[in-house]
Amino acid sequence: MNVKQPITVTEVSAGGLVVSADNPNQVALISHRNRGGGRNWVIPKGHVEVGEDLEQTALREVAEETGIAGEVVSKLGEVNYRFTVGKTRVNKTVHHFLLRQTGGDLTSEGDPTGEVLEVQWFSLTEVSEVLAHANEKGIAERARKLLS
Repeated sequence: MNVKQPITVTEVSAGGLVVSADNPNQVALISHRNRGGGRNWVIPKGHVEVGEDLEQTALREVAEETGIAGEVVSKLGEVNYRFTVGKTRVNKTVHHFLLRQTGGDLTSEGDPTGEVLEVQWFSLTEVSEVLAHANEKGIAERARKLLS
């Protein structure tokens, strides 16, 4: 009997916590539907496109998903995780950056995927309570320490 092994693919994404120009204690998060149909607050991020480096991806994704233009302040770290979609195993790495707002207004209207339900500013002290994933809470904690 010949059993097919699942296909494994590698994905790379980048995104960032963008700090408000008006209030350096606030960062922008997005909400989207999780697989169970509920709503999760997460750090804006997305796939690297051809010809982009990680910082360019982070800036583009934050702008598309939040409406905020920014500049990279520093790298916050990376998160690695695995999940399965159908018969495909995905090994994913997400590179996170700390960004400073240079322009734009908070809106999800630029999101080409339509996945973003809402965008909102959150204080750095409440971000860890709001974020859905433990690995992103760790990224937010690094940002809070860098900014304090």
